[in-house]
Amino acid sequence: MQEPVSGDTNMASPPLKTSVVNPAANPRRMRRIIAEDPEWSLAIVPHLSELCLQHIVSNFEKNPVVDRLLPEHQRKVLDRISTGLPLTVTANLISDEGYWKRCCTERWAVCDVSRYGGSWKRMFFERHLESILKYFIPNTTDPNQVLEVIPLCKEYVRKLEIDQFLPPVKLDQNKEEDDMSDSGSDVGVDEFCMHHYDLGVLTAALSHLEELHLTYGVKDCGMNFEWSLFDFTYQDCCSLANAFKKCHALKVFKLCRSKVDDEKTRVLIRNLLDHPCLVELDLSHNLIRDRGARAIGKLINRSKLEILNLCNNRIRAPGAQAIAHALGKNSTLTSLNLRINCIEDEGGQAIGHALLTNATLTSIHLGGNELSEPTATLFSQVLAQNTALTSINLACNHIGLDGGKQLLEGMSDNKTVTEFDLRLAEVGQESEYLINQALKANQEIARLKTLYQPNSLEEKSPDLD
Repeated sequence: MQEPVSGDTNMASPPLKTSVVNPAANPRRMRRIIAEDPEWSLAIVPHLSELCLQHIVSNFEKNPVVDRLLPEHQRKVLDRISTGLPLTVTANLISDEGYWKRCCTERWAVCDVSRYGGSWKRMFFERHLESILKYFIPNTTDPNQVLEVIPLCKEYVRKLEIDQFLPPVKLDQNKEEDDMSDSGSDVGVDEFCMHHYDLGVLTAALSHLEELHLTYGVKDCGMNFEWSLFDFTYQDCCSLANAFKKCHALKVFKLCRSKVDDEKTRVLIRNLLDHPCLVELDLSHNLIRDRGARAIGKLINRSKLEILNLCNNRIRAPGAQAIAHALGKNSTLTSLNLRINCIEDEGGQAIGHALLTNATLTSIHLGGNELSEPTATLFSQVLAQNTALTSINLACNHIGLDGGKQLLEGMSDNKTVTEFDLRLAEVGQESEYLINQALKANQEIARLKTLYQPNSLEEKSPDLD
């Protein structure tokens, strides 16, 4: 390496070290002077308003103050207060959706607020009440857990979806048998009381309750499985029926997968007759037979029902005939689902005759009902005459090739049906293809109607003035 030669003018002199006039300009130098505090700032003392807000947040449970604050201060307080505050403090005081959104997202991983009318507060109280009822154990859980929350949530609950009801806890079987032998009782262990929570008090207090979805059973029972865990007892049925009398705003009632038989159906229907608001009834996946179907037929014309779902029951031809008799006189029902029953041609033809006069039903589902060509022949007439139906499902039946031709003939005169399910109905590929072509034409007609209908309304609107 070449050494610099003295007197060499080409060599640059080393840069002079400039002194830092303002130590604050160098953060590293400042951190040597000021204590290591990552929260340190030049504003040593917070503003008095900030100190007041911190005090309000930390003492909110004892002294909840929101309404008297300025809007910007309210926002800060609501963003900082804990979501774990007692509901007795927050329920009727805080209406801010941002706070209730935090409560929901911190408690549940999945939160679809669109199912709750876009209201986070409604979502919180409905799901909170549902969780209490799902894990309520009769004779074990304190009833005050429900009674105390009712006044807090009654203004916000519109819908309850309870997909399990826990039965009372059984005593130890050996101990129970010893007690029975000592008392000389002949009652067996299987007669143990399995009644569930009575909803009567709840429905009487929830004046805004519009939808009630129930399933009597136990989820995730695992190795503790017993058929008795899925019993909907007669006393449960009577309690639920009495609850209807107090629930005047109820519009939708669903009782699925609960072993509802004819006797229980009749008890429920007796208390739903002439209900002022009920528009949808779902009793699918139960044990309803013809006697229960006859009771439902009576309900059809003594209510404002628009949607009726009896899927996967044990209804046969006499039950279908009772429903068809009511359908012929009805002017409110728009959807009827009898999928997976066994009404056969006798029941299918009865419903077909009713549809020749009915002018309100738009959707009929008769899939999986052992129907064959005679029903298809009658539905061919329905297709030619009925102008209200838009959706028909005859899938999983034995319509046959001749039946398919009959339905194709009816579709040639129909301009309103846009959905017609004939899968696994043995109608033949040619008939199924041509029926689908007719459906596409009807769908195009329906699409054009929706396009021109708003324009026609706009043209008529000046006449209203």
